[in-house]
Amino acid sequence: MAVPQGGVDRREAVIARVVPYGALAISTTLVLLADAKSPAQVWATLGLAVTAAVWMLIVTLPGVFWAPPVLYFAGLLVLFAVMVLRSPLFGLFAWTGYVQVVHLRGHWKWAGVVATATVVSVTYVGGFDQLDATTIPVYLIFVVATAAVGAVFMLLDVRRRRTLDRLAESNARLEVALGENAGLHAQLLAQAREAGVLDERQRMAREIHDTLAQGFTGIVAQLEAARQNPTEWRRHADLAQALARENLAEARRSVEALRSPHLDDARLPEAIAGMSERWSRASGLSIGVETTGEPRPMLPDVEVALFRVAQEALTNVAKHAGASRVGLTLSYLDDVVLLDVRDDGVGFDPDVSGAGFGLTSMRQRLLQVAGRLEIESGPGEGTAINATVPALPPGEQP
Repeated sequence: MAVPQGGVDRREAVIARVVPYGALAISTTLVLLADAKSPAQVWATLGLAVTAAVWMLIVTLPGVFWAPPVLYFAGLLVLFAVMVLRSPLFGLFAWTGYVQVVHLRGHWKWAGVVATATVVSVTYVGGFDQLDATTIPVYLIFVVATAAVGAVFMLLDVRRRRTLDRLAESNARLEVALGENAGLHAQLLAQAREAGVLDERQRMAREIHDTLAQGFTGIVAQLEAARQNPTEWRRHADLAQALARENLAEARRSVEALRSPHLDDARLPEAIAGMSERWSRASGLSIGVETTGEPRPMLPDVEVALFRVAQEALTNVAKHAGASRVGLTLSYLDDVVLLDVRDDGVGFDPDVSGAGFGLTSMRQRLLQVAGRLEIESGPGEGTAINATVPALPPGEQP
């Protein structure tokens, strides 16, 4: 079974083939150095490593694979479990199950993530021999948390692949347009969207890595404390559970940030008005929302960008502005749409480096649709956020 190349680029194919072997070599070395106390244990460790290497080798040798991908992955899970039973240090190799789900199709990918999390989480409590009435609750927390993290990254990957597929289709149409001496502006827009998508992908990956990594560090610390202080294991397990729940909340927030459900059943003005009303109730600040011009449907990417910019701008007002009045105006003109968010808060100096990550995020979103962001503010003068995007109707592709 060859690694699929249609939706997986060359770099991902190399990772899926090379990383498991590297992880296997490192895990085997660690087990030999730390856990192999007798010749029998040495031979058992080497035998498991060779078996795993041979089993994975059938993926990369054309014409050798003789079973469905699900059967291959099931065999891999059995190897993971047996090797972790031999030593928890084989957990590093078991982690490659998250990489090798690329061999599966459809809903089997999700099953592969959950199954990998089930095996890998055993290593966090010290191995199968450590599973008892006191560690099983902690183990189950880890299963849920690690499966959620894997699912988040898979969702991000699915989103990225769909975006790249749309970009590929757009580039194909662009080439035809250029052959007819038309579409120069569309070419620039496609390039801007691609740059914005890549920047957004990097931002999301960085945000998820930072928040979830910190949470797992805290969970591991609590579990280590529980092992060192058995009499207080319940308190540490409760703290670990609370940290896991916070991590799950962060994962859900990151997934929700990838889509705009408020736009599924409403036009942009109504979606922004509804979001503003919810923001007002949550923040305790009153807001005036106004729409000028004739509202009309636009390209979904454009509407999502404006909705997210409005959402981010109001979030910044609630966090930093200290305002008493807030106004939001959505203006439909002939060829552009304007979004204006104003407050009478403390203001800031837009020219100061690092004025805010939220502003960078808004600029990146607008860059995807060839839009621009302007900021008018000063200390004690309030703030005005002005976003401008081209009014591209549905069906008009870059």
